[in-house]
Amino acid sequence: MEKTESMSNKKQRLALRLCTVLAIAGLGLLTGCQSQIGGQTLPSPHYLTDDVQYFAPTSEMKLQREAAVMQEYNAQRKQNSN
Repeated sequence: MEKTESMSNKKQRLALRLCTVLAIAGLGLLTGCQSQIGGQTLPSPHYLTDDVQYFAPTSEMKLQREAAVMQEYNAQRKQNSN
């Protein structure tokens, strides 16, 4: 009887290990992940199916209003110093 129980335990442990390995492999394949190869961080293959985000073109000067205020301030300083 002990042989039967030990064989049953071995089969259960083997089945548990097999399920664990399959679950880890399945999660790795389904979730995707970043990998580092040669110092580069490469994306998961899911980026191919991701929607593309569009950013409308803007002026090169990101701080246009701030630059205009600074120019006005400098012009006032020059005018007041004269």
